[in-house]
Amino acid sequence: MGGDRGAEEVVAGALEAASDRVQPIIYGPRGLETHGLELVEAADTIAMHEKPVEAVRAKPDSSLVAACRSVGEGGAQAVVSAGNTGAMLAACLFNIRRLADVDRPAIAVVIPARAGPSVLLDSGANADARPEHLFQFAQMGVIFAEEMLEIANPEVRLLSIGEEPEKGNQLTLEAHALLAESDLRFGGNVESRHLLRHAADVVVCDGFTGNICLKLLEGTITTLMEGLREEISSSTRGKIGGLMIRPAARHLRARLDPDTYGGAYLLGLRGLAVTAHGNSTSRAITNAILLAARGVEHRLVERVAERFRETVLASARPEIPSPQAR
Repeated sequence: MGGDRGAEEVVAGALEAASDRVQPIIYGPRGLETHGLELVEAADTIAMHEKPVEAVRAKPDSSLVAACRSVGEGGAQAVVSAGNTGAMLAACLFNIRRLADVDRPAIAVVIPARAGPSVLLDSGANADARPEHLFQFAQMGVIFAEEMLEIANPEVRLLSIGEEPEKGNQLTLEAHALLAESDLRFGGNVESRHLLRHAADVVVCDGFTGNICLKLLEGTITTLMEGLREEISSSTRGKIGGLMIRPAARHLRARLDPDTYGGAYLLGLRGLAVTAHGNSTSRAITNAILLAARGVEHRLVERVAERFRETVLASARPEIPSPQAR
């Protein structure tokens, strides 16, 4: 029941994603037309304007909470929603729960950069964060890049107002120090103007900054594509030129269109969750569901848990002095 375009758009996207490999289950009110897909009745709906935590607690039978609960109880392997992102996060924390060694889950968005995809996180789960949270976001981003994007030894950069180590607020300064001392392949700071050029394989920031960057990128891309279309259709010469550049324009639009990926993983949970844009089309819903399926197939949750467990054990292991030191 989430999303600005109505339940019919969500159902249409789920139908397109359905196959022998993927079996979507719809959570919604009795009587909702699902065209053969399984329907789990959920009487309530959480609206976009509602306060997330209060709504999740007050509406345990809402479609969003019921779908998250199914993943927490093992009834489904992943949950996808285009509804209230804050409510999605709260419902996941209550019903799916965090991994034992993760302090804060983070939204990981794939940026379709010119030189290959990069991961931006956090993209909206945590408006406020501490330096150690950004360090964990970097760890999860590296695992995501390796497992899902098949990038060997991913480079990590910290989003800031300048590339110099001394640039940034207190959060970025302290996070920079943590990342520089870590075993990650840390390349230093990067500015937001490089995001579409491929700033790094993994770009780390707090959720407030990341969400602003993400929406700015989406709005800029949409406005530029609309402006180009208007210019082409405004004159005969433009229309002739438009015919010549149409293949290239379609390719560029397909690469930059947010619907191509459809959604973003909420990393750091004990189950798989994908949050989709509120204005998602049926195509975006389809791709969000397929994105969730790929996460299941790649054992993304298990890999994050294993890698974090290994890191914790390694940090707790006492250092053994070398024979020379003795």
